[in-house]
Amino acid sequence: MTPLRLIATFALALWMLPAAAFEQATYPNHPVRMIVPFAPGGASDFVARIISPKLSDLLGQQIVIDNKPGASGNIGMDAAAKSPADGYTIFLGNIGTIAINPTIFSSLGVHPMKDFIAVTLAAEVPSVLVAHPSLAANNVTELVALARAKPGVLNYASPGSSTLNRLEMERFMKLANLDIVHVPYKGGAGPAVTGLLSGDTQLMFVTLSSAMSFIQAGRLKALAISTTKRLESLPQVPTMIEAGYPEMVSSSWQGVFVPAGTPRPIVEKLYLAVLAVLAMPEVHQRFAIGGAQVVTSRSQEEFTAFVAAETVRWGKVAKETGATVD
Repeated sequence: MTPLRLIATFALALWMLPAAAFEQATYPNHPVRMIVPFAPGGASDFVARIISPKLSDLLGQQIVIDNKPGASGNIGMDAAAKSPADGYTIFLGNIGTIAINPTIFSSLGVHPMKDFIAVTLAAEVPSVLVAHPSLAANNVTELVALARAKPGVLNYASPGSSTLNRLEMERFMKLANLDIVHVPYKGGAGPAVTGLLSGDTQLMFVTLSSAMSFIQAGRLKALAISTTKRLESLPQVPTMIEAGYPEMVSSSWQGVFVPAGTPRPIVEKLYLAVLAVLAMPEVHQRFAIGGAQVVTSRSQEEFTAFVAAETVRWGKVAKETGATVD
């Protein structure tokens, strides 16, 4: 379905509703909060700030972004899960908060599969292995040689203990038999990237949307990308596959969730609205500039199954790498 037809379909579904869907027809009648469980500057915030104005236009109410960083996204996730299930709280969850945290945090008070309704995927963002310009390695081979020569000397930043970027580095270290010290940051990729830019840390895996502008400006050097083939936007950056690590193909997904118990008509309205926003060419273009890709779910059930599979997949990686809360 073309973007214009999808938007038209949403408009018809929005305004030509049967009486039985009164709850859907009257929603929303005041501003909606979108909880982003990380600080500004990361992939989640990047996605939220692109889609929220368009979603506001379609729903006729302001979408207020509420950044609630801390505890690898758990603070924001907990706040979202405990919010009223009335459609006025949207949670922008990601692979870390939804699929990885349940394994890393043994005392987690939120059970994503039970406490949320999965609405739809929204975006995928590949990871890139970046280093401070002062690091004496310009590719993965040189990095491996340097790290092996200096075990326990190099360090790497991450947005938090349970994030995909942390697990990617742990997996890489295990595959390459490296000893690199973990330096976790609180609040998301933004603070971690800031630490890397200042030279407080030396390298990290990070979502491309959080590092693209710094790579292009020469403030960070990209050693490898986690995609299956090179990106048109960064043709000079080889893939981890090219570097000899085919296991290191991954991306950070972002998705829309609402608290469990949210009425089905409201969930369906949000689903149609988010799909209409993500079908807009302008949204595709803005995502691409930042290194992200629009990805949607054919149904809420499909997204639910996807989340379940990702939880199993990354829970296994977390256990294999021995990743724990620092």
